[in-house]
Amino acid sequence: MSSALLARYYLPRSHSVLRGNGCQLLRDGVEAYPAMLSAIRGARRYIHLETYMFISDAVGELFGEALAEAAGRGVHVKVLYDALGSWTSRRGFFEALRARGVDIRPFKPFTSLGRGLRHLLRRDHRKILAVDGEVAFIGGVNISAHWAPEGEGGAWRDDVLRVEGPAVYELERRFVATWRMAFQDRFRSWRETRRSRRAAGLRRRGEVSLAVLSSRRSIHRAYLHAISRARRSVLVAAAYFIPDRKLVAVLREAAQRGVEVSLLLNAKSDHPWLVHATRAFYEKLLTAGVRIFEWERCVLHAKTAVVDGVWGTIGSFNLERRSLLFNHEVNAVFADPLLGRSLEESFRGDCQSCREVDLDEFRRRPLWQKLFERVLYAFRKVL
Repeated sequence: MSSALLARYYLPRSHSVLRGNGCQLLRDGVEAYPAMLSAIRGARRYIHLETYMFISDAVGELFGEALAEAAGRGVHVKVLYDALGSWTSRRGFFEALRARGVDIRPFKPFTSLGRGLRHLLRRDHRKILAVDGEVAFIGGVNISAHWAPEGEGGAWRDDVLRVEGPAVYELERRFVATWRMAFQDRFRSWRETRRSRRAAGLRRRGEVSLAVLSSRRSIHRAYLHAISRARRSVLVAAAYFIPDRKLVAVLREAAQRGVEVSLLLNAKSDHPWLVHATRAFYEKLLTAGVRIFEWERCVLHAKTAVVDGVWGTIGSFNLERRSLLFNHEVNAVFADPLLGRSLEESFRGDCQSCREVDLDEFRRRPLWQKLFERVLYAFRKVL
């Protein structure tokens, strides 16, 4: 079956599917960072970078220098980072980049506190790098040493999708929309982007059919639709997993009709209370036949899924309430057997390094832990 037909089966009809994309799965910072830096260093016209965390550590300095060098040779460089996600960065770090020609700005800085709590709750959680209308990157990796190849406890586990073809423009369009919404200004490189889109639209870079989703509800709906149509397997890696009733129901139903349903979740997290809140859902899932694997080596930060080895998604969207209600997110949703197989093999390889949760053993956990999980479950809508 062609990618186009697979897309029509696994994606809701409301999703606009772009054909002819070339895609490559990149695992962790050790693969993603060199590819991203190579694209930045090879830029000729413009660079658009949108990230939740841009931290002034060794990795941030490395990317900052590459961006500044690009600006120095006449490339239009625009960077949008989230003020909350990057609050630990030195102010002088960003000022030095501006002085070298990088147009780098914070999304919703703390100076906007007077606009109310709800305004500040809406954060820019996207991770997009797009260069010259030719190549783009989307996934869960931020600009921070957390994802560096080495470090205490190991680098965070994550996935990035490198994209060439018509979908690059759609990712750039999301960046432009957020920039205009945040700053109410235009920039010259967008005219170049539109021209490059016309050129890219004429060049097929591969066979992957792909949809770029930036509506939180549409990403959630894509998960539900694909899982409900699963025939063989549903494999989900979730950094933060506080599912709503619809997602719990569709996962249980898939397992009960004989589909292999496996979840890869954190055993430890940068938000420890979320691990306990997530475990409040375990028994309901395990009793339906869902398999749960806990990643123990380091922090799992991936937000990926693959269904039947052909449908998949990679992006910034977490399966929890904050992503669904507040954050600006973006995911690539694809239908392609080759890319799906790569993602499935990656998932199954990760599971071999995990501890599978046993239902009987899980039921014997301490009473204090059960009570703590129930308390966090009661507050799951605000976590």
